[in-house]
Amino acid sequence: MDTHWAIRDLRCLELLYTIKRINRLQSIMPRKPASSLRLVEPVRTPRDAPSTTDQIVESITGAIVEQRLMPGTKLVEQQIADVFSVSRTVVRQALNQLARSRLVTLLPARGAFVATMSAEEARQVFELRRLVEGGMARELAARITDAQIAQLRAHLQDERDAVKRSDVTGRTRLLADFHVILARLLGNEVLAELIADLLSRSQLIALMYQSGHSAEHSQSEHIEIVQALEKRDGRAAAKLMEQHITSVERNLRLDPRSPDLAAVLRPKT
Repeated sequence: MDTHWAIRDLRCLELLYTIKRINRLQSIMPRKPASSLRLVEPVRTPRDAPSTTDQIVESITGAIVEQRLMPGTKLVEQQIADVFSVSRTVVRQALNQLARSRLVTLLPARGAFVATMSAEEARQVFELRRLVEGGMARELAARITDAQIAQLRAHLQDERDAVKRSDVTGRTRLLADFHVILARLLGNEVLAELIADLLSRSQLIALMYQSGHSAEHSQSEHIEIVQALEKRDGRAAAKLMEQHITSVERNLRLDPRSPDLAAVLRPKT
């Protein structure tokens, strides 16, 4: 057997054992309320009007998505306050919310900046996600219920709708939520929080560099994962999850290459 794959399989077995231990421990520990997860937002009713803080958060997030605010850009509180006609206290609340999502970095005595992430850090995040989420999918396939499958189907429809209408912020959130939901279906809030944190670490790169085509591809891969879960095929679910995360990483183009000027500048026919 190839040494690399033998080591990899051993690590997966260790991970599955760890997940099972956490599940057993949680049965004797008080559960953390589901509302503590930051990544999955509560459903907003039509009567709920977005607060000024929410408006600032959505505006800055949109500017990052559309690359009007690039990594490292300083976010001056007073300028933002003037734009929205609010106090700097409200702006700080918005910046703190963005910092919790890792879209903004807050530096003492220097202020707020659009976050940056190195390619190496992103690779480490995806490597850990492959190990954790592959084992999670295998474990979930053995215990998932028909009602949970229906819940996942409804989420897939929300994803499909967001991708179809080119809702960049919405589709990014929903595509990420899919992975947290799988952990929560296991009843494992510790695992859900770990995955939510890993996702938030890569959220900036996904927002900025995931194209509509790659988002559509990710959504179709989610469908395949749910199909494997519905068949209770743990091996297929784990393999599809690992392939999906690898595909997401590849589509983010963490190794930008020098453009082919001839291809870039050639007049369109």
